[in-house]
Amino acid sequence: MGLGDFQREVVMRHFLFVLLAVCISAAGQQPDVGEVSFRNSGAAAAQEDFLTGLAQLHNFEYEDAAARFRKAAQIDPSFAMAFWGEAMTFNHPVWHQQDLNAAREVLNRMRKSATTTSAREKLYLDSLEVLYGDGSLQDRNRRYAEAMAALQQKYPDDVDAAAFHALAILGAVPEGRDFPAYMRAAAILEEVFPAHPRHPGVVHYLIHCYDDSVHAPLGLRAARIYSKIAPNAGHAQHMTSHIFLALGLWDDTARANENAVAVANRTRAQAGRQPRACGHYNYWLQYSYLQQGRVADARQILEGCKREAEAVTSAAPVAAFETDPDNTPAGSYALMRANFLID
Repeated sequence: MGLGDFQREVVMRHFLFVLLAVCISAAGQQPDVGEVSFRNSGAAAAQEDFLTGLAQLHNFEYEDAAARFRKAAQIDPSFAMAFWGEAMTFNHPVWHQQDLNAAREVLNRMRKSATTTSAREKLYLDSLEVLYGDGSLQDRNRRYAEAMAALQQKYPDDVDAAAFHALAILGAVPEGRDFPAYMRAAAILEEVFPAHPRHPGVVHYLIHCYDDSVHAPLGLRAARIYSKIAPNAGHAQHMTSHIFLALGLWDDTARANENAVAVANRTRAQAGRQPRACGHYNYWLQYSYLQQGRVADARQILEGCKREAEAVTSAAPVAAFETDPDNTPAGSYALMRANFLID
């Protein structure tokens, strides 16, 4: 090989290395919240926030996702999919919750500044017109699932279309577990899982599909993976424990919720807020400690929640019906106290 050939090989190797680095970046290496890749027409400078927002949307970390999408839209005001992402954060299909007015406000902002020539992106935007259009929530959820089915059929290589289609199926069923519907959603996700084993939506929604005592063994693989790929997403860490608890894996259940509490409180600290001693992750953690026989640790969580509940109720008395253990300290404490006395 002559000197010229050697130099050309060095240049080619350098070019391939740079190209590989760019491809890895474009593939969506997010800050420990999962790995996503979503071809879009937004500006290059807006991609990091958009992709992180997309991963957090799949993780049900809606507040952080919305902030990321808003930042992407600020960087590129014509970036229609950034507005799509923010609007999606106001729909919580598994929990049958939707803030219709907030979503429509985002869509109104989008119509004033954003546009796209991509046929695929237009289908995503059209699906929002269905999801946040006319009709009852149940009717809109059903028609949205149909829209996502059509989108996935047209773009079968789009893993996010598959993930959102599966999630839409879960949102379209009435509250409670409709096993046939959940298995249909699981079938969609299982088909794309081999090619996308680190996609936060695929593994997350599989866990929801298998979140019962009969099907939980089928979700163990997804739970193990999810715990590793999204260490900076509190809901991701907690959600794995739904499978672990159903299988009686108490060490894993405790570890998952310890991680979830740590992530949530770290996020609160960054926002200048006090850590939480009550709430969903904490009462799951207390329950797992009781199952492990760690009574002192369970009591410590209980006492911390008691202090938080007393502080909150002394500032603003809680009405009798405001006892949701997920959203009120009083409800969390009541549940923790009952668990402690019984177990």
